Amino acid sequence: MKKLRGQTAILTGANGGMGLYLANALAEQGVNLLLVAFPETGCDALQAAMAHRQARAVVLVADLRESIERTRVVNHARQEFGRVDILVNNAGVEFSAVYHELAEEQIREVLNVNLEAPMMLTRQVLPGMLERGQGHIVNISSLAAKSGPGYQESYAASKAALIAFTYSLRGTYQGTGVSASVLCPGFVEVGIYARLKASAGCAAPALLAACRPERVAKALVRAIRRDVPEILVSRYPVWPVLMIAALSPRLGAWITTRLGVHDFFRRVVETGKRTSA
Repeated sequence: MKKLRGQTAILTGANGGMGLYLANALAEQGVNLLLVAFPETGCDALQAAMAHRQARAVVLVADLRESIERTRVVNHARQEFGRVDILVNNAGVEFSAVYHELAEEQIREVLNVNLEAPMMLTRQVLPGMLERGQGHIVNISSLAAKSGPGYQESYAASKAALIAFTYSLRGTYQGTGVSASVLCPGFVEVGIYARLKASAGCAAPALLAACRPERVAKALVRAIRRDVPEILVSRYPVWPVLMIAALSPRLGAWITTRLGVHDFFRRVVETGKRTSA
């Protein structure tokens, strides 16, 4: 079991919905933090929330869509803390739309932030981790990567790729002291889901009800401490449905439809169109 106290972590998307909860969970374990925030509101609140923690926390505003900004993030972490022991790729972008109506720029942005940025940040921190013989990468994926909800093609594809990326990392670096984990949360009561819920004018289907962000934060700590390959995080167990889908994709797709997943996102899209009309 890994000890976290005194370690240094980069957490991206720190001023997003789950960011503060993930930051708090790591800080409670004594992890020093470089909190990477997208240029928007919430940075002051994030810094204030970290002020009373024993662990040191530094907020850095950066746009992870830009390659030079990713390099700046890693260099800043090394300058502030001397090393990077943990990288949590939490930053994410989501657009709900009928796929052929989604702008190419939006598709590129999703892939850039959700997939390219985690892969490139990981590539930059790995040499130092390998030199020290310890380190952990955590990629925040989504249950959308498992179920493929309608109107979420770009987001689901980017999150599914993060799962494959994580397992490949584990295979490549096994035995080196460096490892990787992936978290797959379902709907969470903050961030993207809060916006989707407001757009749809209704909550997610009952069996897919949103869970508390604290559950995701606890899963993050457990994944690192115990080197867990993958953790599903949801209010109710979803693994039976995923197992059925693996054995019978047609039946799995039918269940996903019956649960109302596609209808929920359809309502998000239709409401958005009426609002903008």
